[in-house]
Amino acid sequence: MAAPKPIDDALRCDECQWTRNEGHLDFTDGQLCRCRVCGCQDLWRQKDFPPALGLALVATAAMLSCVAWAFYQPAIAIGILMLAGLIDMVLYTMMGDMLVCYRCGARHRRTTINDEHPRFDLETAERYRQQDLRQHEATH
Repeated sequence: MAAPKPIDDALRCDECQWTRNEGHLDFTDGQLCRCRVCGCQDLWRQKDFPPALGLALVATAAMLSCVAWAFYQPAIAIGILMLAGLIDMVLYTMMGDMLVCYRCGARHRRTTINDEHPRFDLETAERYRQQDLRQHEATH
């Protein structure tokens, strides 16, 4: 995947007219180092795969397996679950990664990701969640 070229101009949303003039600071050595939306430097990487599709795959396999089990076909029931696991494994290896911002949740696809970008860290996520709650309470 090729990284988007660093932008010296302001980032802008055509729908809501939101702008941010710091686009050139988002990249270091051609790699995304902070969120393009809010400027947060805490990004984590995850597989670029829709979670709803994964959940639908598991739910469908579970239901079909239950139907096969109800008709006294345990080999078919287990085969369905194994097939779902195989499909999941193939999709996991084929899908690329994306970067997600802890602060605003923006998803950055089609960017260069190196091994320095960490996976999800619950402690960091909780810190941003608590910060968001404190800001929300202070304004209301």
